[in-house]
Amino acid sequence: MSLRILHFADAHIDMVTSGRIDPESGLPVRVTDFLHALDQIVDRAIAEEVDLVVFAGDAYKDRNPQPTYQREWGKRIMRLSAAKIPTVLLVGNHDVARGSGRAHTLHEFKTLDVPHVFVGDTFALLGPDELGIPAQVITVPWVSRSALMTLQESAGKSVIEIYAELEGIIASAVQKLIEAADPKLPLILTAHATVYGAKFGSEKMVMLGHDLVLSQGIVRDKKLDYVALGHIHKHQELNGGDHPPVVYSGSIERIDFGEAREDKGYVLATIDHKKKKTDWEFMPLKTRRFVSPPVITPSSSETFMQDIMEALPAAKTLPNAVCRIQLSYPRDWEPLLDEAQIAQHFVKAHSFQLVKHTDRGKRSRLGETVEVEEMTPLELLDTYWSTMNLESDEAEILQNMAKEIFAGMQEE
Repeated sequence: MSLRILHFADAHIDMVTSGRIDPESGLPVRVTDFLHALDQIVDRAIAEEVDLVVFAGDAYKDRNPQPTYQREWGKRIMRLSAAKIPTVLLVGNHDVARGSGRAHTLHEFKTLDVPHVFVGDTFALLGPDELGIPAQVITVPWVSRSALMTLQESAGKSVIEIYAELEGIIASAVQKLIEAADPKLPLILTAHATVYGAKFGSEKMVMLGHDLVLSQGIVRDKKLDYVALGHIHKHQELNGGDHPPVVYSGSIERIDFGEAREDKGYVLATIDHKKKKTDWEFMPLKTRRFVSPPVITPSSSETFMQDIMEALPAAKTLPNAVCRIQLSYPRDWEPLLDEAQIAQHFVKAHSFQLVKHTDRGKRSRLGETVEVEEMTPLELLDTYWSTMNLESDEAEILQNMAKEIFAGMQEE
């Protein structure tokens, strides 16, 4: 007897990146894009009559989602509950509120004991008694250093030593759960974490001292039949086709231009436990197009606007797309730029962003003393990235990380 599962992750349904409002729902248009992707997943799960749905974490972008977004997420999960499909909701890093004792964003499903819905907020083994099907799921939610180690335990240790010890704690906990599982039943591991060797998409800079990286040995145990991962937005399989499949389903919609060329979707898998064989397939979703051509560099001041307009993507590719154009030119050419003419080319796009990289010369590395003193830390960083010859996506990622760090410092 085979087990049919649907695996998805990183929904981030409250990702508001555009001010346009959908007149029918009253929600930001980009939010409706994420909800449309989620609807496709729920529709497929019900149509396929899958035995199990596994969500591998990060329902929202905001750790304190607005009630409206909680309502919309709840509507979709309740459809799965009404269809009597066992659904495991794993808690991700964006689902955990800052501060001890506060509820996570998925807590209401646990508090209300919603039928057929199981919240994975601890290391646990869900068996047939809980799930109602002949299957087992090990849940490994997002874990922070403070959740596993006290200040006393980490005192005097380097970050590398602390993370090595944390990895050992997690590996031991997972191994105990694997050993406790019934070897006669299919066993699925779901984790919201970074696994060593994974390739990052737009969120690749998360490696800068903020992520606990798990070794592949933890997730490659042959007693497992499938490993459903979340946290990294780029879809990929980490076990080279061997058993068990170790799969990041990826996010369900594009978060930013760093993911413009990535397919977004979910995974359908069929587990034959007796044969120790799992067949799986990545199912692409219908999502809004992102258009972001390479940086445009005009060749001369005489042909400045002509060079730009000729390099723009064809107008027929732009309707309803999220668009970004990057220009690179000497600062002295700034008066030649006709932003209105460029914007008119993108009039049918969903949204349009113009990014200008002007060459300020050596003075831009530090700027005038008075100017520097008046700049905020974020403005200083933005200026610094422009002097480092970084790709625009990398600079944008670093700047966004800096914003999160500063926001976290203010909350603390």
